[in-house]
Amino acid sequence: MQLRRNPKMRRTARSGFTLLEILLVVGLLALLAAFAIPNLRTSGEKAKIKLAEAAVKSSGTISQMIDRYHFDCGRYPENLKELFEKPSDDALAKKWGGPYINDLDTLKDPWGNEYQYKAPGQRNDKGYDLWSNGPDGQSDTNDDIRNWKTDD
Repeated sequence: MQLRRNPKMRRTARSGFTLLEILLVVGLLALLAAFAIPNLRTSGEKAKIKLAEAAVKSSGTISQMIDRYHFDCGRYPENLKELFEKPSDDALAKKWGGPYINDLDTLKDPWGNEYQYKAPGQRNDKGYDLWSNGPDGQSDTNDDIRNWKTDD
């Protein structure tokens, strides 16, 4: 003998989630986000520091352009804009092989501040000082990214 199921039972069968289940899942997702978001922020800041180091260090992009300028012109540029703009001095303009950078935005660090440059350099034995003021935008602080070694 087979039992017959009540047709109304099929219609009232549970479909979907309860409010409690949905709230539990949303709460767990919020908890995970609370742990993940601060880690993403610090990762982004670390990436910006690495980008600035890649531009400033001796094998960095800006350092290489300064070295190319030095090789072509026989001297270091007086300021970083000389990597983009042709010199007005005719003798120097004949030697100039630039532009050495595509645009002046290349001379800004990941925080939107201009890279700092001084030639002749006083702290780097390479001939010029090149640095970023780092995340805080303040000069001579511990977060500066430099092309010279520090005692820190």
